[in-house]
Amino acid sequence: MSLDPVQVMKGQDPMALSPPPASNGDSKVSWDESESFCDSVGPKKPKSPKPENAVTIAVSTRVLFRTEKEQKVFEEKGVEEYLKYQMEHEDEPFAPGPAFPFVKALDAVNAQLRKLYPDSEELFDIVLVTYNHAHVGVRLINTINHHNLFIERFCMTGGSSPIGYLKAWHTNLYLSADAAKVQEALSEGIAAATMFMPEKQIEVSETQLRVAFDGDAVLFSDESERIFKAHGLDKFFEHERENENTLLDHGPLKGFLETLGKLQKKFYAKGHRLDCPIRTYLVTARSAASSGIRALKTLRAWGLETDEALFLAGAPKGPMLEKIRPHIYFDDQMFHVEGAVEMGTIAAHVPYGIAQKYPHKKSTNSAK
Repeated sequence: MSLDPVQVMKGQDPMALSPPPASNGDSKVSWDESESFCDSVGPKKPKSPKPENAVTIAVSTRVLFRTEKEQKVFEEKGVEEYLKYQMEHEDEPFAPGPAFPFVKALDAVNAQLRKLYPDSEELFDIVLVTYNHAHVGVRLINTINHHNLFIERFCMTGGSSPIGYLKAWHTNLYLSADAAKVQEALSEGIAAATMFMPEKQIEVSETQLRVAFDGDAVLFSDESERIFKAHGLDKFFEHERENENTLLDHGPLKGFLETLGKLQKKFYAKGHRLDCPIRTYLVTARSAASSGIRALKTLRAWGLETDEALFLAGAPKGPMLEKIRPHIYFDDQMFHVEGAVEMGTIAAHVPYGIAQKYPHKKSTNSAK
């Protein structure tokens, strides 16, 4: 199976129309001064938290909505016809994309947090990021309102890189269809992943946010994966036994798990441990007895935990993820992403670590 992210695969990205020579978000303007770039959209709803207080999730237009038809217009007829088409269809909302259930689940968690902590700004804050021209903004705003999404921050960069803006927002997670921009975000220390849309999609919970993580090169560094790639599985097991009490270094999504854990504890403090609307999972190809203890000790030393931990000892992850039904699953290896998507799970690729230097093909043996 060959997967393409929800992205333009030929020629120029239609969301990146004539990049201007000006700002890419790195200017020194204050937050209040930069509001002109980002307008509130949608009907009047609860006030958004300040970026420095929120858990900021930035999503690109092409993972939140389906835009394949518009992409085809751009590829076949060019920029001007593309813009004309968007304006002619601006009252027609886009269909939901792969990030849509995840964003809806974030909103459901916020609703529960607001009930328990009416004055708190520790909430998820969604930022819609698009390379699009401002002419397309009307259709995007109409779509947001149609789907009753609570998205107050909306940023059209006109073709320039959004990474500077993401840093200004203190972004905790960036989801995109553009693998190059995801890598750029990771290089700047922003947790990021490329999303994929399964042909069939399993139903997910509307009341509980479920997030699943791979271990090595996602929550943890790729140290152990490097041993496996260089020396094989036996040496990997030996390395893990010898370093059982040595903590793994952090991976690119460790911080995102940490923010989820902080929000979970707010529910626990109000007596909602058993019915917490956030649930996290570690789904790793590590073996429990031979290499699992180091992963668990590392999480414990960090003061973190996942609600469930599945050590699969090299077994396929897809069937387990089908049972979990997460809103999103993060993995650094494409064959695990492909296996998840084949089973209907919305998966996201984290292009980090040694695995990116090897061909993306399915394998029955993996250290992680």
